[in-house]
Amino acid sequence: MFLDLNIFDSNQQEHIDSIILQGKLSEMDIKQIINLEVSEWQMSQKRKWMTIGEKYYRNKTDILDRERKAVGESGALEPVGNLANNRLANAFTRKLVDQKVGYLLGKPLSVQTDDDDYAELLNNYFDKAMMRRLQSIGKESVNKGIGWLHVYYDENGALSFKKMRSEEIIPLWRDDAHTILDAIIRVYEVVVFEATQRKTVTKIEWWDTKGVRRYVYNGVGLELDVEAGEVGSHFSVVSGETVAHYNWQRVPFIAFKYNEEEQPLIELIKSLVDDYDRNKSDNSNNLEDLPNSIYKVKNYGDVDAATFRKNIAQYRVVLTSEDGDVDTVNIEINTEAYKTHMEIARKDIYEFGRGVDTQADNFGGDKSGVALKFLYADLDMDANLMETEFQASLEQLRWFIDTHLYNTTKVDYRSEQVDFIFNRDIMINESQVIEDIKNSIGILSEETLVANHPYVTDAQAELDRKEEEERRTVQSSDPYSGLGNKELNDDQDGQEADGQDDEQ
Repeated sequence: MFLDLNIFDSNQQEHIDSIILQGKLSEMDIKQIINLEVSEWQMSQKRKWMTIGEKYYRNKTDILDRERKAVGESGALEPVGNLANNRLANAFTRKLVDQKVGYLLGKPLSVQTDDDDYAELLNNYFDKAMMRRLQSIGKESVNKGIGWLHVYYDENGALSFKKMRSEEIIPLWRDDAHTILDAIIRVYEVVVFEATQRKTVTKIEWWDTKGVRRYVYNGVGLELDVEAGEVGSHFSVVSGETVAHYNWQRVPFIAFKYNEEEQPLIELIKSLVDDYDRNKSDNSNNLEDLPNSIYKVKNYGDVDAATFRKNIAQYRVVLTSEDGDVDTVNIEINTEAYKTHMEIARKDIYEFGRGVDTQADNFGGDKSGVALKFLYADLDMDANLMETEFQASLEQLRWFIDTHLYNTTKVDYRSEQVDFIFNRDIMINESQVIEDIKNSIGILSEETLVANHPYVTDAQAELDRKEEEERRTVQSSDPYSGLGNKELNDDQDGQEADGQDDEQ
């Protein structure tokens, strides 16, 4: 275990915050802060919800752990094995998360700036791998409230980026709005082999603007990671036999938030999903238990209930005495009430999860632009909030890229205006959009019209292709095209020949 939380009072916490801001951290100070923060983090509700969000996204809902119970002889609930125990997990969380990520990040991000050289450099970093990484971070942030991107240099010296697991990252924020990092504590486990035994080791990293310190938890306290060394720099530059160590002016971790509160989606819909799973599973159990109805027996003889049930199940025959009788009491299922409840539960999940229910009655009806916008209103609103947070994160990412470019090219691009455009993947009525574009000719610029056409993915490339086609069309329709150039070439050949004759 880490240090006991009770040894830290509010005054000590204020002192810790103060020395972080002043940058006067000793080895002992850092170890104390790590023990405090890690102990709180491991027991925090925030980390718990991250674990639940990951579990529910993989459709490992609570219903899968449920036992079928009944009242026992003592009057308490006891597990029973002779009744149906269907556990139906419905993957609402996965559908809503994928829907949000696909809607906002399904199409490649567009990076626009007026400087062509700078645009080319940025596009080298925002390549297909980065787009895939952003989708993964988007999924992480919706599931866990916040996602993390680590900036580093790989073994070849290339500026690189890595998505981190959110439950491993403990941020130490400078401000209440959680926009400026003082430090990052990363807690993770690795499997190592000692001789022939395999064991799990807890490793801890402390990242700030002074560098990185790596520790190993030895079961009692923290000790420096011997393999990683003591205090390290963020990165090193090798020139010949000289190695120079450097640190970024910022902590090289970037937070991508799902919303300002860093609240995961699962925290909003878990109780609704659990209710849907529970009632659907109970209804399935009742349907399966129908053949095993309750029997009402009269004058059956001196046979116990267990033997009676076995005879019914195996032989389908009941032998009664002279005035004996057997009847059944069937399980009544209120189908209409069940159906109504499940419809309301499903509607609530999409209502408060801010998604689009593709099985809703109005989904297959009016497909006009207004109707589709109304259908996507909640999803679009959630995407707006998420995009606002991601825009701020991309600006932080741009700072690292600009700093790297300045260090390597000595060109400062920080004053350039850059727009990150999220190309949302919304369902549209293509025929109506094309008709609206035709009606806007002469009102809007050609570039705007082309950019909004549903068949176009790259507006500038499409304009270039169109210009090239028009040029070839003009040449093919002009019988004298190329003739002027031919006559000019003939005249030049004649002049060159004359000149040669004169020289001779």
